[in-house]
Amino acid sequence: MEYAIVAVAAATLVFLVQACLDRRAAGPVTGVLLLAFAVRLLIHTLVIRTGLLPYGGDNFGYEKRALEIAAYWNHAGIQFVTSDQLPNLEHVAVPCNIFALVVYLCGGRASLACTSVVALVACALCVVMYRFARVVGADERAAFRLLVLTAFMPAFLLHTSDTFKDGFNAFLVVTCLGLAASNVRRFDLRKLVLLAPLLCALWNVRPYMVFMCAGPLLFGLSGARRALPLCTLALLAGALSLFVFFPEATTNVAVDTPRQQFEQAQSETVRGANAEGGSGVVFADGGDPWGAFGPKLLYTLLSPFPWTGGSLVLQLGKIETLVWYYLVLCAVRGGRHLWRHNRRVLVLILVFVVPCTVAYATSMSNIGLIFRQRMPIVMAVSLLSAVGWTYSRKRSSESLSAAVPREHARL
Repeated sequence: MEYAIVAVAAATLVFLVQACLDRRAAGPVTGVLLLAFAVRLLIHTLVIRTGLLPYGGDNFGYEKRALEIAAYWNHAGIQFVTSDQLPNLEHVAVPCNIFALVVYLCGGRASLACTSVVALVACALCVVMYRFARVVGADERAAFRLLVLTAFMPAFLLHTSDTFKDGFNAFLVVTCLGLAASNVRRFDLRKLVLLAPLLCALWNVRPYMVFMCAGPLLFGLSGARRALPLCTLALLAGALSLFVFFPEATTNVAVDTPRQQFEQAQSETVRGANAEGGSGVVFADGGDPWGAFGPKLLYTLLSPFPWTGGSLVLQLGKIETLVWYYLVLCAVRGGRHLWRHNRRVLVLILVFVVPCTVAYATSMSNIGLIFRQRMPIVMAVSLLSAVGWTYSRKRSSESLSAAVPREHARL
């Protein structure tokens, strides 16, 4: 049964590509993503589960929770299990319930099948990145280049080759941002309807990311000013009514949970505990999360540095960091182009990237943790890189076209 689920996941990937992309792009994208899917299963089998790299921990915790959910289903029936039924499911209910369904179908532990689901989510994210890049102004060639790069980025590849939740988080965040950017370009009420289950799922994966997406999503409503102004007012009025008529519910559920997570992450105790790991970093901030903000910001965005010592995994992570430096340089060029031609999309991306970076910088204490957590930031910035690639190629073509007539004139 486990291999059947792997086959179904691969077939679902092919269907997804064919349904979401046009025929010309679907062929090469299918080949790339099937290879990315297979590579993740190989890394899972040959690297992570064999202990070749001393890495892991959270993945085994999620599998244990999935087994507990499957056991709960055996006597209570299949249902979406939350922390109300199993307290240790707080903030990870979605991935654990998905893994539990795989375990339930297989009749026991099924690491390979669970990983195939994670790999499917990762490849689906690559499709979202392709479409998102096209929305923000990248051409087909740059969007395909971005898709390939995303599929094989080392950190994303590693953390979607086992039962980690980072792939789910990145997929949900980037998809929400993509829908918001699409609404800026052309408002469609159906996109808002689709956002509801995505945000609900994200709340059960990493709750504070819902608030990080709130700014871009509200900014995305700017596309409704021309198409549906009354709808925009109604949506805003409905959101505000929650705070007016149900203040306790909104305070306790929608605000307190992310606030508690941030306060816990910024606490001196948690930062000190995280800093004790092999890739921990200690700052002279006097216990203030906002102290030494400049160095923390540099570590959040640019670590691990080429001279940083640490484990083998950290050293391998430097490969991605060098690629990340290149993406940042290209993103600056793409951002300048968007500032002149499509400022609203640029602002939408920055409204996500800047608060996320500040939040992570104030809780920065471990390079390994930030390496995982900043993946959505890397993906958002890489969209600007795709615009930069497109703009550079167009400018090169225009320069070449202008040079040819001059050569003819000399002749």
